Amino acid sequence: MPRKLNVALIGYNFMGKAHSQAWLNAARYFEVQSEPVLKVVCGRTPEPLDAFAKRWGWEETTTDWREAVTRNDIDIVDVSTPTALHHDIAIAALEAGKHVFCEKPFALDVTQANEMLAAAQSSGKVHYLNHNYRRCPAVALAKQMIDDGKLGRIYHWRGAYLQSWIMDENFPLTWHLRKEQAGAGPHWDLNSHSVDLARYLVGEIRSVSAMTANFIQERPLPGAGAATFSAGFGEGTSKGPVTVEDAAFMLAEFECGALGSFETSRFAAGRKNHNTFEIYGSEGALTFNLERMNELEYFDNNDPDSAHGFKTILATEPCHPYIANWWPPGHMIGYEHEFTHAVVDFVNAIASGQGIRPDFSDGVACLKVLQAGLDSAASGQRIEVRLGLAHQ
Repeated sequence: MPRKLNVALIGYNFMGKAHSQAWLNAARYFEVQSEPVLKVVCGRTPEPLDAFAKRWGWEETTTDWREAVTRNDIDIVDVSTPTALHHDIAIAALEAGKHVFCEKPFALDVTQANEMLAAAQSSGKVHYLNHNYRRCPAVALAKQMIDDGKLGRIYHWRGAYLQSWIMDENFPLTWHLRKEQAGAGPHWDLNSHSVDLARYLVGEIRSVSAMTANFIQERPLPGAGAATFSAGFGEGTSKGPVTVEDAAFMLAEFECGALGSFETSRFAAGRKNHNTFEIYGSEGALTFNLERMNELEYFDNNDPDSAHGFKTILATEPCHPYIANWWPPGHMIGYEHEFTHAVVDFVNAIASGQGIRPDFSDGVACLKVLQAGLDSAASGQRIEVRLGLAHQ
């Protein structure tokens, strides 16, 4: 019988739901070497926290994350809070001897990221950064095809992650729009996914050149109960400054010689969660769109029928990554399944002691690329990305 691993979930809103379902489903659909137990969930407000715990099957609740991460009966700490809290929670958990499953963006800045990585490496525990899109079957299939040489030498990466949820000028000044809470805007939040996928599929990034834009400089303060966000603006203030970018475009040179582009915006009308990439190589090309996440478009440059264009691979066959544990061919899976795949790989990594990617080293690498982009936008200069990472 698999060993039990008790989980403490810190944060219970959007990501809390996705993570809870993943912890519940991992041992139901996959053979896991260790079985997660939903032990305690932590949040700030007792009444909705209790309702969340009851709905999702968490045994206990607490409003004190420090108490949760240092409990002797906790094996795993799942950090699904806003970005500003990742650093302190992750380091406290690692110092308490816990394995850490952490949401992205990794940290507010590269300094925090390096401190988190150092704590992880000193702890000897398994550390994982949840760039969940790596674990879409179609994306994992793309990785296999690239590793098998299906694209040959890669020439181009083209990535875009576009949303539209803050276009209304009356949308309030939530934590996402304040640098001290979010680190940056969509360049940090959305481009972190794109950069992670680019590193996963193409390789390390050598240099970047970027520009950013801010379309709405002030927004209404959140309503009652949002003192955390409205603090510091003065009595009677009705608006506060937006201190992150609304959109960012970044060009990149990869170490393999490929050229890339990264486009992100929260002002792309009609786009809800449009995460796409295109990869072009000497032997073929691949394209992916998260909004059609079961499909991978493939062009084979050596196919005599190549004049007919791209072919659609429906990544729902048992031979495709993760799919054999779900439904028969042609039956779709969705956004939530990526989280289950991550949990399965994470708990099996704990059992095997082999680690899991992306880990906190990847988090540092990703933020160094993103920070170089912000530095480039501020200076108008092309910026070299200096990684200096040692994966352990």
